[in-house]
Amino acid sequence: MHSYTMAGRRPAGKECFYHMNWIDKLERRFGKYAIHNLMYYIIILYAVGFVLNIVAYGFYEQWLCLDAAAILHGQIWRIFTFLLMPPTGSFIFILFSLYMYYFMGRMLEYQWGAFRFNLYFFSGVLLHVIACLVVYLVFGWNLSLGTYYLNSSLLLAFAFLYPDVEFLLFFILPIKCKWIGIFYGLYFAVAIISGFIVSPFSPSGMALMQVGIFPSVGTSVAALVSLLNFVIFYLSANRNKFSPKQVQRKRTYAKKVRTASQKSAHHRCAVCGRTEADGDDLEFRFCSKCVGNYEYCQDHLFTHEHRK
Repeated sequence: MHSYTMAGRRPAGKECFYHMNWIDKLERRFGKYAIHNLMYYIIILYAVGFVLNIVAYGFYEQWLCLDAAAILHGQIWRIFTFLLMPPTGSFIFILFSLYMYYFMGRMLEYQWGAFRFNLYFFSGVLLHVIACLVVYLVFGWNLSLGTYYLNSSLLLAFAFLYPDVEFLLFFILPIKCKWIGIFYGLYFAVAIISGFIVSPFSPSGMALMQVGIFPSVGTSVAALVSLLNFVIFYLSANRNKFSPKQVQRKRTYAKKVRTASQKSAHHRCAVCGRTEADGDDLEFRFCSKCVGNYEYCQDHLFTHEHRK
């Protein structure tokens, strides 16, 4: 996701470089605040929501879902608590769903880095909240948007980056992720269009519900903002993508560079391994009570165990 130039390839024009550059600037300024392993915490929220729906059925819809009218009347926590909705309510598929979304989230974070994955996920959350409020204020429709299409946007991103990764359909049939991505793209399109032109009580609406699409404005808006998040992110930041093997090679190279720099350092703490390259304010001293040439930083000079 960084603006690297691969051999034989160049960024697609100045516009692409500008778009990538503004994300780079955000990352340099706010990257230290990124939540690492974000999908781990999201999965915990989904698990809590699944249990909550079992022990207190209806509590989520009454107090936690994304409800614009309730938010404007002071229930601000709904902006965050709507994320408790799990990807499925089925006992059979919940573990598989949680594992699948955790796997995809972690792979996206490996590919992009923590900051960009945070940006992608939370921009989807923000678009859900904005859409919910705008539709209520403009049209008076009080939508209740869940996390289904937010999670589906993760699958679209994963399919875009890893088209040849295979999943076992029904735990039996191998299918490449690019075909799943195409299917979900068509699914999004049908969900967006049908919500505005199909009544849920019509024969067409009943048929759509049989395949998991509830034709309503809320469904259309949720699908639209999730797809919009995917499109915006990739138009602005993903012209140059890297395969998983390339990502691994970059990580291995960076690790070797760090190791080489440590070996070439003049001073290194025998406890924490820090060198003079880790900070200009670090000081190192040899311990006269240790047998051998062991050097320690100021934090461990008087606290280490003497080596005999």
